[in-house]
Amino acid sequence: MSGFTLAEVLTVLVVMVVLVALAIPMWRNHVLRVQRTEGRAALFAIQTAEDRFFGQHARYASGAEIAAPPPEGLGIKAASERGYYDLDVRTSGDGLAFTATARSGKKGSDSDPRCVEFSLDQNGRRRARDSQGNDRSADCWS
Repeated sequence: MSGFTLAEVLTVLVVMVVLVALAIPMWRNHVLRVQRTEGRAALFAIQTAEDRFFGQHARYASGAEIAAPPPEGLGIKAASERGYYDLDVRTSGDGLAFTATARSGKKGSDSDPRCVEFSLDQNGRRRARDSQGNDRSADCWS
């Protein structure tokens, strides 16, 4: 009768545990990068829509106008495509400046403490904050 020895079975188990221990953090980092990309893409879509809106109205659209269809608004949902980020737009009093913000939403609220909030303004300045409110612009936008 042939079979596996206890040493062979334990060796296979150890190898599998090591592979899983390496694979899970790598997969988690990949998922977080994909989610961050979704937030950044949503902000770029807002920036493009704001530029179009400015060309028609000589001012930027406010947060209240984000979901209204063009030409009255931007025609953008208040959440990113898969719902990982809630989107908002703040404008200056005269409407000549805006800051678009993507905050980690219900789907990913606690999953990415390093990049909780992304923001982009009318000049293309990119900012990001972690869950403690610290500036993480270099990490999160790269």
